[in-house]
Amino acid sequence: MEKALDVLEMMSDLSQPVTPSQIAQQLGRSLQEVYRIVLVLEARGYIVRPPGTEALVLSTQLYGLATRFPPFRRVVDVAQPIINSLAVSTGEAVHLAVLDGLRMCIMAQVDSPQAIGVRLRVGAHSSAVLGSSGRTLVAFQAENVREWYLDQAKSQLKEDELTYLHARIETILANGYELVEGRLLPGVVDISFPILDSNDTALAAVTVPYLSSYGTPRPLAEVVGMLHEAADTICMAMGGKLAPLRKPIPAPGPRLDPQ
Repeated sequence: MEKALDVLEMMSDLSQPVTPSQIAQQLGRSLQEVYRIVLVLEARGYIVRPPGTEALVLSTQLYGLATRFPPFRRVVDVAQPIINSLAVSTGEAVHLAVLDGLRMCIMAQVDSPQAIGVRLRVGAHSSAVLGSSGRTLVAFQAENVREWYLDQAKSQLKEDELTYLHARIETILANGYELVEGRLLPGVVDISFPILDSNDTALAAVTVPYLSSYGTPRPLAEVVGMLHEAADTICMAMGGKLAPLRKPIPAPGPRLDPQ
């Protein structure tokens, strides 16, 4: 089982297909022991061979298993029609994210109806503490869980990134949501609200990467209010409740440029 997990975790970080011999080389194992694992994973549908090649890639089987886990499935089922409507009414893309270990994963995504928008791929992972959705999820965990994430971040981040992370977490808790300049795309403002359960713990985060342009149908403050209303509707279905939205809407926090 450990060998199979090693293969799956290694392949999850690759963007190109790999052969069994390449897998063995990267894992420091013999081709014979890796080949038996590959045969089982392929037979069970966890890895596949693209047509015309002997190399292997991950299938979507693991993602499918994750989304069948009841709390995640329930959140997506409740949220999907709400974020579909929100994307149409705001003219902005919307996505739903959950924590996955030290990473956050995109569970649902709705494209902007406008000609230009920001799209995150469903199933995509990124560091939980570096993105607005992930920080929102971390902020609204139980205190001991939140402190664990912040402690783990010490080995991932540089000193200026840690300082920025702690400041943003405090701001998220004070305001009830994240509102910050996008880290990877200049001109984008990330708006992220938690989806809370009855214990005020974030099950998910719903985020609008607000793209301001001449064709933007609604101002930022209005989109913040609409996203708050949509997130609160999802929260109520999950047994939670968002705090009232404070007015006036604060200016977006500064981004920390990628190093």
